[in-house]
Amino acid sequence: MDENMQAKMKEIGRKMSIRMGILMSFSLSLIGTLTSGHFSVPGFLISFVLSTVVSLIIGFLVPIGLINMKIAKKHNLEPGKIKTRCVEALVSDLVYTPVMTLVMTILAYTMAMKQSGGMAQISFLPMFLRSLLICFVAGFILILVFMPIFLRRLMRNGPEKD
Repeated sequence: MDENMQAKMKEIGRKMSIRMGILMSFSLSLIGTLTSGHFSVPGFLISFVLSTVVSLIIGFLVPIGLINMKIAKKHNLEPGKIKTRCVEALVSDLVYTPVMTLVMTILAYTMAMKQSGGMAQISFLPMFLRSLLICFVAGFILILVFMPIFLRRLMRNGPEKD
């Protein structure tokens, strides 16, 4: 692959990371605050901003596209096939969702304890595990559905246009 093509693929990867990071952050923050039973707009916004920052950092540090390509090549997976898309969604979900869920759960737990003066009758681990399960399933579905849509658009428009 020539340098020009590598630069274009890198740019598409960055733009994909931004789109998926914002989508995942928005969706998982919304799901998290709604399932907590204590939805508030400020709580959602704080969660969304923090989650977006975390997901963008992950997206710029972890080359998900490259990892997915190596896995696909190693296991002879054909691009665009549902099996390949499921593997790609699973890999992305395993990278993003635990970290984002941990950060959002720490935030929610800390806020609940602060608001209750440390008297809230909640345990961190069950709160985290429940959130992780819900967010993992939701994240997988979001990635499976939206990653190919975003990628198709970026490939069609080219990295410099989108």
